[in-house]
Amino acid sequence: MVTALTFFALLVHGYHPYAEDGGVYLPEIKRLLDLGLYPYGAEFVVGHLQYSLFAPAMAGLVRWSHFSLETVLLLVYLATSWMTLFAGWLLAARCYQSREARGGAVALLAVWMTLPIAGTSLMLMDPYVTARSLSTPCALLALVGTLDFLLPRFEVDEGKMRRGWRGMVLCCAALVAAAAMHPLMASYALASVLLLAAILSSSRLVRVWTTMGLGFTGLAMAAGLQLSTPPESEVYQRVVLTRDYWFLSQWHWYEWIGLIAPMLILSGVAMAKRRDGDAARVGLARMAVAVGTIALAVAILFARAGMATHLVARMQPLRTFQLVYVLMILGLGAALGERLLQRRRMRWVVAFALLASVMVGAERRTFPASKHLEVPHALPGETLTARGNQFEEAFRWISRNTPRDAIFAMDAQYITKPGEDAQGFRAIAERSVLPDYSKDGGVVTNEPELATTWMQGQVAQAQLDTKSDGERLQALKPLGVTWVVLERQAGTSFVCEFANEAVKVCRLP
Repeated sequence: MVTALTFFALLVHGYHPYAEDGGVYLPEIKRLLDLGLYPYGAEFVVGHLQYSLFAPAMAGLVRWSHFSLETVLLLVYLATSWMTLFAGWLLAARCYQSREARGGAVALLAVWMTLPIAGTSLMLMDPYVTARSLSTPCALLALVGTLDFLLPRFEVDEGKMRRGWRGMVLCCAALVAAAAMHPLMASYALASVLLLAAILSSSRLVRVWTTMGLGFTGLAMAAGLQLSTPPESEVYQRVVLTRDYWFLSQWHWYEWIGLIAPMLILSGVAMAKRRDGDAARVGLARMAVAVGTIALAVAILFARAGMATHLVARMQPLRTFQLVYVLMILGLGAALGERLLQRRRMRWVVAFALLASVMVGAERRTFPASKHLEVPHALPGETLTARGNQFEEAFRWISRNTPRDAIFAMDAQYITKPGEDAQGFRAIAERSVLPDYSKDGGVVTNEPELATTWMQGQVAQAQLDTKSDGERLQALKPLGVTWVVLERQAGTSFVCEFANEAVKVCRLP
């Protein structure tokens, strides 16, 4: 069932390996495979992943398998999707007895796998491969291991006791693997595991005081980090304030609903009395409510735009809602399968066809100019009609027809232009480029020393399409730029060696 749902999820959500954060992670993998890439601005390629083994692991898989990077990424994407659904199945199996409930839980997780998490600029699972693709199933497996370790302790069956110790091994191994891939998300998974362990205690006194103690510890740690961090530079402050999703005060009202609704849904389960067979379900719901409440309190108190330092905001405490969303979806799916769909096959087909069509429509609105499935076999020698994305076609032409040491410039906001679909220039073109506003701005928030370089790039590339050639040369030449990508209708006398309906690629004199 999980394998079938994995391919179903692929068909529903599509696959876009170079889009959004995929375009941020990929250049480092490519540079590990070819050290000659990105001679200019390498700090925007490698610095932000210095605490993660994700890029070395992916590069190692390419060398070991002798497959292309694109093929390895697709296989990893399928594997991590399978792992996430399998971990969801294991959690559902510990919470629900009926096959309908378990099937509904995992099926809904497959359909909603790319659901946005409130206003955090985070999806449950991305339609591309990042370090989170691996840390997410590991976090879920850690919860499975915690349940297996703690709940059988109150049983007398020797087989269940052995299963409990295997659960401890699973929990520890999953947390270590998550930390190797994404230390920040692993730390939030560890906090969830500790809270779950406290909530599953047989002693009411331990449950209450340990949970409260962990909550106050989280607040104290956030306060300590905030107070111990030196004031930020003015340039870095300007970069930080471009990350609207860090600050609750800058969220839209409907994004607040994305925080409140899951908490209310899970609260209904959490307030139920813990009976035989319900311990896992109630415990997970209570843990999710506690985690969400603590994260929300930290964000309100310490992740504010007007503060002198933004270290806590940079850690994005509301990312803990990723696990909250997973547990909410499993609960809703179980209720759907058990109470409404039951054993009526046609109901299952109609219900999930409707849900899947909504998600396909959302994917098409997000990536309207790109193929739904950007799979490796279609990459060599692609034509425009085969792919459709004009920006991507230009970037691929650049990778085949420009010097490896070329330095490019383009509008700093290019990633949000209509038809661009957030496709990463460095990941596709494999050339150095001045830093962009969106993704490189995110890199700078984790590497404050790059703030000045980032700001220089923004100034040099501001309104690049409407400037005169003289203004372009004056802004770009001091930074070593040799090529520029302009909108098709931009006026220029530069020699443009490639053009399509969206952009043209021009060499600076």
